[in-house]
Amino acid sequence: MAVLENLKPERVFYYFEEICNIPHGSGNTKQISDYLVEFAKKKELRFIQDEMGNVVIFKEASKGYEESPTVILQGHVDMVCEKTATSQHDFEKDGLKLCVEGDEIYAKDTTLGGDDGIAVAYELAVLEDETLAHPAIEAVFTVDEEIGLLGAEGFDTSVLKGKYLINLDSEAEGYLWSGCAGGLRSYSELPVKRVEGTGLSCKITVDGLLGGHSGSEINKNRSNAILLLARFLHECGSELDLFLYDMKGGQKNNAIPRQADAEVLVSAEDAGRLEQMAKVFTSTLQKEYTGSDENIQVHVEVQEESTKQVLHPASQEKVLFFLIHYPNGIRKMCGFIEGLVETSCNVGIVRLMPSTFICETSVRSSVGSEKRALADQIRYLTEFLGGEYDEDGNYPAWEYKKDSVLRPLMTKVYKEMYQKEPVVEVIHAGLECGLFYEKIKGLDCVSIGPDMKDIHTSEERLSISSTKRVYEYLVEVLKRIKK
Repeated sequence: MAVLENLKPERVFYYFEEICNIPHGSGNTKQISDYLVEFAKKKELRFIQDEMGNVVIFKEASKGYEESPTVILQGHVDMVCEKTATSQHDFEKDGLKLCVEGDEIYAKDTTLGGDDGIAVAYELAVLEDETLAHPAIEAVFTVDEEIGLLGAEGFDTSVLKGKYLINLDSEAEGYLWSGCAGGLRSYSELPVKRVEGTGLSCKITVDGLLGGHSGSEINKNRSNAILLLARFLHECGSELDLFLYDMKGGQKNNAIPRQADAEVLVSAEDAGRLEQMAKVFTSTLQKEYTGSDENIQVHVEVQEESTKQVLHPASQEKVLFFLIHYPNGIRKMCGFIEGLVETSCNVGIVRLMPSTFICETSVRSSVGSEKRALADQIRYLTEFLGGEYDEDGNYPAWEYKKDSVLRPLMTKVYKEMYQKEPVVEVIHAGLECGLFYEKIKGLDCVSIGPDMKDIHTSEERLSISSTKRVYEYLVEVLKRIKK
């Protein structure tokens, strides 16, 4: 039995549930791409599927709209795959377990993928409905947005005629996003040496954090589990002998890490001190993050006497120095748009391997020179410590278009429908609009979407009533784009 079958608008939630039944994490999008192709074939709509798996489905203008400007509707098909520590969910083969609670949809123990599955559902509902009044539509579905906007970067926009683009990757109803930051992924790899060590093995875990999106929630004072763990290890190392042999944290470069773990060796007499220090550190962090991450916990699990290949003291110091001095979080606020984060960095993933320490981060800025300077700072830190640096997924900022025609129209429609002004805003999160804007001369873009919260976490929620209103708004906007 479908979980969402009684929700309205029926076809939007029907397609959203269909999508949720198909595994579609970043890098695993062939099945959902093929699903879109089959949809187009069944509806007898012209389509293009490129080698990456990006799909465009074309729908002709409804009667009376033949001379109206073509509209591009755009969203991405991949989702961030995060789950609770105890979840057995396999994102490679399992569909999501959807639940409804009041006005919200969520997935049991995992991310919901409302970012950006709801965009796909909106587009399919519009393409299917023959009763709607609208210009010609080019529905674009891109892959691998969450790992560097790769689908949009590789997409050949010459197949498109539209000069208006409505992106459906927003998470706040009543906001017309009209610009966004650019970004890139950075990779640092530090060589490490190991020596044999013996002692009591202890596992240290930092968890209980909210995590969240490294762009839209970087300004919410949410803590980074990886950096808190490094801070704890550094503080403990100044008071007792502690030998690190394993460390890992985070799942995605663009998600603020909710959990990080380290395994160390200590002497029998220091094990109790380590446990006590964890309790004190927990209390300290809960005070520091009151109102944002007060549920932080630092646990120590004392295990058996072991002999391990631990980091050489110089390598251990190098790893901790690197993390403690890493330029994480907000680096600069915008000087002319109040409240806008201009430049930031998120340490998203770390892994301690046998001979290397690996760190992956997301760098964002709405100013290209600042993005470059921050990436160069990370490169300098990495190479100064004898490591190697690399980067990819470099995408441009989407600049605010002062002479937009689409934005005033959408503002007017919103005001007439809801008797209030929408918020026109430039955001810090990365959107594919920047790549389309760069490739299509004169493109006019606006991004909208329904209310979502805690995206990229297992607490992600999608508002049912907001999803309905935004769809009705989208349909009305399409109706009003008439020459």
